[in-house]
Amino acid sequence: MPQITTNSPIGPLTLFAEDDAIVAVEWGWPPDSEDPPGPLLEEARDQVEAYFAGRLRRFSLPLAPHGTAFQRKVWQQLQQIDFGATRTYGDLASDLKTSPRAVGGACGRNPLPILIPCHRVLGGNGSLGGYSGLDGIDTKRFLLRLEGASR
Repeated sequence: MPQITTNSPIGPLTLFAEDDAIVAVEWGWPPDSEDPPGPLLEEARDQVEAYFAGRLRRFSLPLAPHGTAFQRKVWQQLQQIDFGATRTYGDLASDLKTSPRAVGGACGRNPLPILIPCHRVLGGNGSLGGYSGLDGIDTKRFLLRLEGASR
């Protein structure tokens, strides 16, 4: 699967593409791929770097995360949360007619962290909740600060 890796303030991030869409973001350096990255992955890398440099607030990339129909619904809702804004698991659960725990589970399985901003979702009491990325809550806190999110 074609991939490209970039350094970021939260560690190396590797982006993966399949069928002309970004399908995953993982922390770390994977083994080398035989497939060249191509223009889509180069654009994705450039957008991620612009995000961390404070020059990009919304990604404009074709995304195709693998997940259940419910997970994809949650991930679509996450993409509607503006840069620097936050919502709660309960808010999203109410919108989707489900439970906050189910929303949290979908957030934890988000294969496109940062691009699909699950870091913008907080607990009902303002707590950070969890984060599946490298260094967990510390990474979530960093991303929220980067965006100037008030919580």
